[in-house]
Amino acid sequence: MMTIEERLRAVQARVAAAAQAAGRDPESVRLLAVSKTWPAEAVREAAAAGQRAFGENYVQEGVAKVEALREATLEGGLDGPLEWHFIGPLQSNKTRPVANAFDWVHSIDRLKIAERLSVQRDVHRPPLNVCIQVNVSGEESKSGVEPDEAVALAKAVAVLPKLRLRGLMCIPEPTGDEALLRSRFALLRKLKAELVAAGLELDTLSMGMSHDIEPAVAEGATMVRVGTAIFGERMRPAAPQ
Repeated sequence: MMTIEERLRAVQARVAAAAQAAGRDPESVRLLAVSKTWPAEAVREAAAAGQRAFGENYVQEGVAKVEALREATLEGGLDGPLEWHFIGPLQSNKTRPVANAFDWVHSIDRLKIAERLSVQRDVHRPPLNVCIQVNVSGEESKSGVEPDEAVALAKAVAVLPKLRLRGLMCIPEPTGDEALLRSRFALLRKLKAELVAAGLELDTLSMGMSHDIEPAVAEGATMVRVGTAIFGERMRPAAPQ
């Protein structure tokens, strides 16, 4: 069985190869290790191999992990602080812990959530980095703002204090059709270009997971969110928290 470090190296090689195939600098694509359902010890192992950014989907589990590993950092158990990204759906009654435990939130899909995060972010902390989640495949069960509403939402979020709008995120429907996947990712890229043309300073396209790294990078992903390919199959089914 491969170790987490070995899987991490393999994913890093995939990302680099995908970037090179697209004529891009591999350094232009960040790897976000999605550690949901995995214990803090698994995060420690990935961190020991040099991974610094981690993504969590569930509020209670994620906040507990952030706090546990922050203590480990203070005690000298980790080489420097980790960067934490909240990437799951977020309910309005659970924004406060996320606003202050995390460095990024990728899943903004309505103004109310952004406004609550802005108000609840500790004034002594730097602005919370956020992305607008766009439902690029039109699935009714999928979170995210509709593409034709993304520009208006992004402009409204961009002016909120204590938030820094960094870009857009998407989770297309699972499919083996690479042309379809690329069209979904291309839609997000075009939306970002439209927002930049409108004067917003965006630098992030959060798209691509374990099964679709290559088409995402080919269409301009600057951050890929990879869990299974690094940590293995999920240890337990996780209920939303």
